[in-house]
Amino acid sequence: RTLHVDEPSSQVDWASGDVRLLTEARDWSGVSRPRRAGVSSFGISGTNAHVILEQAPEPESADSTVSVPMADVPVVPWVVSGRSASVLRAQAARLAAYVAERSELSLVDAAHALMAGRSGLEHRAVVVAGDRAGLLAGLESVALGDPDGRVVVGGVGSGKVGLVFSGQGSQRVGMGLELADAYPVFAEALDEVCAEIDPLLGVSLREVLAAGEGVLDRTVFTQAGLFAVEVALFRLVESWGVRADALLGHSIGEVAAAHVAGVFSLADACRLVAARGRLMQALPEGGAMVAIAAAEAEVAKSLEGYEGVSIAAVNSPSSAVVSGDEDAALEVAGQWAGRGRKTRRLPVSHAFHSSRMEPMLEEFRQVAESIAYSLPRIPVVSNVTGDIASQELCSPAYWVTHVRETVRFADGVKCLRERGVTRFVELGPDGALTPLVHECLDGDETAAMVVPMLRKDRPESESAVLALGHLYASGGEVDWRALLPGRRQHVDLPTYAFQHQRYWLDAGVPSHLSGADSPFWEAVRSEDVASLADMLDVDQEALAMVLPGLASWWERRDTESKTTRNGDDTVADEVVSVRERLDGLPVEDRREALLDLVTRQAAVVLGHTSHGDVGPDADFLEMGFGSLTAVEFRNRLNAAMEIDLPSTLVYDYPTPAAVVGLIAEQV
Repeated sequence: RTLHVDEPSSQVDWASGDVRLLTEARDWSGVSRPRRAGVSSFGISGTNAHVILEQAPEPESADSTVSVPMADVPVVPWVVSGRSASVLRAQAARLAAYVAERSELSLVDAAHALMAGRSGLEHRAVVVAGDRAGLLAGLESVALGDPDGRVVVGGVGSGKVGLVFSGQGSQRVGMGLELADAYPVFAEALDEVCAEIDPLLGVSLREVLAAGEGVLDRTVFTQAGLFAVEVALFRLVESWGVRADALLGHSIGEVAAAHVAGVFSLADACRLVAARGRLMQALPEGGAMVAIAAAEAEVAKSLEGYEGVSIAAVNSPSSAVVSGDEDAALEVAGQWAGRGRKTRRLPVSHAFHSSRMEPMLEEFRQVAESIAYSLPRIPVVSNVTGDIASQELCSPAYWVTHVRETVRFADGVKCLRERGVTRFVELGPDGALTPLVHECLDGDETAAMVVPMLRKDRPESESAVLALGHLYASGGEVDWRALLPGRRQHVDLPTYAFQHQRYWLDAGVPSHLSGADSPFWEAVRSEDVASLADMLDVDQEALAMVLPGLASWWERRDTESKTTRNGDDTVADEVVSVRERLDGLPVEDRREALLDLVTRQAAVVLGHTSHGDVGPDADFLEMGFGSLTAVEFRNRLNAAMEIDLPSTLVYDYPTPAAVVGLIAEQV
């Protein structure tokens, strides 16, 4: 019945409609349709709330739900979140203890329960593993704040999502084939591309992807393979609920970006890609491409007086690639090496984005003019201008220019940041562009996350789901349930690890002031001058002068004696952050604790099961650090210590001991 109402309002014409005010309780019997009820809450000053409740559907019988076996799921993501970092750790600890006691628990059903039945709060962790032991170890690392390669921990930020498509040079044998075996959406998208492009190539692209490096590294197959894998990756992340706000490709990657944005159909895109690769492959071999660690303006000045060599790509504010005739390109590179700058000759068969591409342009123009174009549905950043492109992408001349002119990747990253992108996900077979994006964003603390979807040093399924974890932990939208096929059985899991902090004033006397003296201290607390004067047999006027000071002292003692009340089912107070643990150590022990943190994080990034082999004076580069692992190592230390280390950390501070010294200076 409606509460606090004796009779319907006279201001409403109840007779003209079919609405009744329930002044008495009414039996809610079954009807042929779902039952519905309106609930209204009327507050002060018009603060009202109204909701309509509908009868829930009948629960499915136990026979209609099927537990998905682990064998059918490559890796399982477990998603945990909390309002604070301490709650997040407590949640993970409770869940780990719960799972450890129940060997019969379906890990996939538990994962679904965490995804479907829990809100995504501000502090988030995602544990990704293929078995019970891995999931438990990941949860325990979250609970303890320890590093683990199976775990992503982060906090929700703001900003848009940008997808970045890799270019030539990132290819690897077998790229995408593991994902095709694991996820039907990826396999179907890959097969659709192959069905269109195989007749144009004259071979099976799937067979090429599985063949040796000598085959896949031929330009005609490299570009077709990258296009196919990147389009399939886009379809996969799209099926997982990831929505791109903008797209940026690198060279051939921009063709993939333009296709998924709707600029041309799959059939036309495959014609363009096949022609591009075939015509480039047919050019005379020779020439060279060299990456130089210098700004574009510096490199451009050093090219003055040289013919047949130009800037092919500007990949970051401090990195450019020169391309052209071999002798000239290598001579320019030698000058920069003589100045102490890093140079690296790229392993390519042709000098792309240079004058050596010009003999193919006219024939490529004919192909570009034979396909249909549409305006992009998703904003695409142009390699040619470094800015958002729209109508330009519908011009055949644009794609001809795209082959020849400089790839302005650094400007493209800057454009995305200016449009509010803070989450960058690289779609490609490896993390080739991820370090470059980090270099472009170096010092930009508002950029939340940069992660590659796939990595050559990790299983593809694990890498892809961990990348989703990074996106989700930073606040990005992910439909986790789309990763788990079929129906799931209901699983009861531990509820929220509430902190049980009291917000009331304690009316009673604390334990340290209780006992025979409690009436006295209660009178002090309430500043009851009359009672105290009677107890002490002193003058009330004199007592009134000192009582406020005595009451203030009592309150301070009371505050010091209070402890945070925790329930039996939470360990939140037992888990502290890395910074808190360091603060609790004597000064002489802090460097040892920092060294332990640095070596553990280095071991996790390199994929070691133990950090015992990572000594304080071990050289990071000799241990196997590359540009991608270096950035990941830096990011993990930044997150653990809440500091801002440079992206060139392992190069400028080449040993764990040197990194410890830098961190110690900052904290």
